Amino acid sequence: MTSNVKLRKVGVLDYDTQIKEVRCQLLDQLKVLDLQLEQKSQQLQDLTDYLRRRSEIEGEYARSLDKLSERFTSKIKRKEPCNGQSVAQCWLVLLSQTRQESRDHSGLSEICRTTLTEPLTHCLDITQRLAKRSKDVCTQLQDGLLKVTTELQTAWKTYYQYHSDYVSAEGKLKEAEKQKQGTSKKIEKRQCKVQEIQLKCTKARNDYLLNLAAANASMNKYYLQDISSLIDCSDVGYHLSLSRVLWAYLSSRSWGQQNLSVGLQQLQSAVSELDQSQDRDNLLQTHTNTFCLPLRFHYQPHDGDQVFEVSAEQEIRGEMVTRFQQLQSKLTGFTQETEEVKSSPPNQSNKVKEYLCKSSLVSKLQAKHDLLKVAVEKGTNTRTKMSVRVRMKGQPSIQFTHKLFTGDMLSFIQASGQEIPVVVESCIRFINLNGLHHEGIFRVPGSQAEVNSLRDAFERGEDPLADSMCDMDLVAGVLKLYFRTLEKPLFPQDSTTQLLEYWGLCIDNETERAAKLKSVISSYPPPVIIVMRYLFAFLHHVSQYSDENMMQPYNLAVCFGPSLVRGLQDEDVVTLQPQINSLVKGIILQHESIFPSPTELQGPVYEKCMTLEQDDCSSSSRQSPAGGSVSLGEKFTIQIPMALHGRPRSPRYTRKE
Repeated sequence: MTSNVKLRKVGVLDYDTQIKEVRCQLLDQLKVLDLQLEQKSQQLQDLTDYLRRRSEIEGEYARSLDKLSERFTSKIKRKEPCNGQSVAQCWLVLLSQTRQESRDHSGLSEICRTTLTEPLTHCLDITQRLAKRSKDVCTQLQDGLLKVTTELQTAWKTYYQYHSDYVSAEGKLKEAEKQKQGTSKKIEKRQCKVQEIQLKCTKARNDYLLNLAAANASMNKYYLQDISSLIDCSDVGYHLSLSRVLWAYLSSRSWGQQNLSVGLQQLQSAVSELDQSQDRDNLLQTHTNTFCLPLRFHYQPHDGDQVFEVSAEQEIRGEMVTRFQQLQSKLTGFTQETEEVKSSPPNQSNKVKEYLCKSSLVSKLQAKHDLLKVAVEKGTNTRTKMSVRVRMKGQPSIQFTHKLFTGDMLSFIQASGQEIPVVVESCIRFINLNGLHHEGIFRVPGSQAEVNSLRDAFERGEDPLADSMCDMDLVAGVLKLYFRTLEKPLFPQDSTTQLLEYWGLCIDNETERAAKLKSVISSYPPPVIIVMRYLFAFLHHVSQYSDENMMQPYNLAVCFGPSLVRGLQDEDVVTLQPQINSLVKGIILQHESIFPSPTELQGPVYEKCMTLEQDDCSSSSRQSPAGGSVSLGEKFTIQIPMALHGRPRSPRYTRKE
């Protein structure tokens, strides 16, 4: 076996240090093998869990597809068969393909649940057993390797010891021979000792060299062959099992993909054969009695009448000519409009109705036109003058002069019958439709002269915002001006102290605080509460777009607080203003909990999604969508003009004559 173990280049090291490093390396090898076993076990377990979960998903999907197919198949069986219909054939192919796809996913679910998971479980058991045995063998080989290194270290120390003795004895012999001391017998004795020590040193060196060769051979064998063999033994069957499982999975998926491809090709073929004209003809042919042209209506003259054509003679000629000319003019106009509708883009489905209706009208007019043309050409030259009646317009209504601005709102509501004053409703509607995203709304002032102009128009009973576009800041300025100039503020002054006291209480529960405010506000007149509910719902809606209009609830409270809530005359306005702003901010945020619901107090409710129609805040008993007048009492009526250019005109308040 080959090995990819890299040889480390080391210098001359002390054997103790080198053997210590080898011991550490061998311990690390066991840890790596344990980690490898853990990774393989986790991979097998994860793949098993994946296949089981995939089996559940595929099974659920297969059952859902089967139910879907069965549901519509049963519907088709209950209905009459649509023979020859290309759409019906396409529908049947789609359901057939769905059933096949359900079977394929069901088969894949079964394979994942049993066929694929069982080999993985078996492979996991075998892998763990082989890894344990491989680790035992590896430990045994490491023990043998450490034994060889220990023997090498011992032989090395023995060799060093004998060689040191030999060097020492040889030195003493040379010193004795140099000084020629002692007898020759003593020198010979030293020589014999040197030879004896040299022999021992030679044996020790030989033993050291043999152990060194054995140690290096053992190292090479272990690192270059044994480790690879052990890893291969621990991996026996692992990759093969995974390969077989994944190949089986791929085979099942490929079979499903092949069936899906065939089904899609069949569906594609059915779709390409969709033919609107053929389906129409088949439908008409299948229901011949239902769609066949009825018998032609024949002229049935009264007893004795011999005339069977349109007559345009003498005194009726003028009338017939006029009628013919009118028909001719209408026919030209309708024909042109029909052609325009016909040439419009096909995606405008609402044009079909217009085209069919107008073409049907053209057909009727054309038949009458042709008969009249023949009759006029045959008639005499007698002419008759036709009179034209002119409808006179009604008399202009008298303008209602009740104060809207700088007046008492409650009195105006009671006198006019408007539950939401027209300026409030119109401005809020305009802002709802055009200004919720307007940056700085209510904060950026408009031109005072133009604001006054809009105010005067409202005061005259008009609605200047109904038929024209205005600057958004002007509209916001008019709304603030209305509440600022009211004779009495929206919140009665005698309740300001109690409102601020309740709002300033140290209550963590917002619901409890809102309930206390509601108890105060519920004592107000119902018309005032309705206006409050409408206004604060609108302000809350504006604050929901604060990311764009930069008007958080507090900013709105700063703009409206001084106008809506006022202290008593002897109170310091500057000192109370932060408390008032906080109060108004809280009411904006908690308006749904503070104000009564429509079931508790009937009246207009602010609608977030408004339209151009002016019925969001009008009582149903006072609406007149088609124009006319509505009585408000003994002295006043509301004249409601017809809509102009698709937009309703503002109501006018007039006195009864």
